[in-house]
Amino acid sequence: MEYIILVITAVLIKNILLAEYLGNCPFLGTSKRLDTAIGMGMAVIFVLTIASALTYLVQYYVLNPLNLGYLQTIAFILVIASLVQLVEMFLRKFAKALYTALGIFLPLITTNCAVLGAAILVIRREYNFVEGIIFSFAAACGFSLALILMAGIRERLEVANVPKPLMGTAIGLIIAGLMSLAFFGFVGVDASLKALIQQ
Repeated sequence: MEYIILVITAVLIKNILLAEYLGNCPFLGTSKRLDTAIGMGMAVIFVLTIASALTYLVQYYVLNPLNLGYLQTIAFILVIASLVQLVEMFLRKFAKALYTALGIFLPLITTNCAVLGAAILVIRREYNFVEGIIFSFAAACGFSLALILMAGIRERLEVANVPKPLMGTAIGLIIAGLMSLAFFGFVGVDASLKALIQQ
């Protein structure tokens, strides 16, 4: 049951994008079309989950034993960059249309603060290996959920009568703020579930 609460918390309550506010660049950049948003979401789920598992092992079996904790950010970025290269090569070979649609945003996963932030949060919150993988997968699913919702809204906005000064990025930021407020409504659900379990 604890894992279910961890998933609910990572997806809805402490959504890495809408609550932690990490990963805004791909959120605004790849949410103009639904198919691009889905592709980016799948790439982030894969990269973030695998990266968190690998960075956990690097932290506890390389950096900590050698007292090199100060190299955490550099080591994590190297792991993430390697994974992104693998995803990029795979998409270029097997999903050319998606590779073209993602464009510059695919290599930007390397420096996507959502991926790096989730890997660091796993260490800071002192999750064990399994909890870290579950949290990372759920955080990536929350990122994808927000991205897909945003893409759906932005596709509808193309036929809406949006005032000229608000077109483009401005309306995107306003929608992101409103989505953050909507997700804020889930605060307290995790505490209620924990209290329910303890009874």
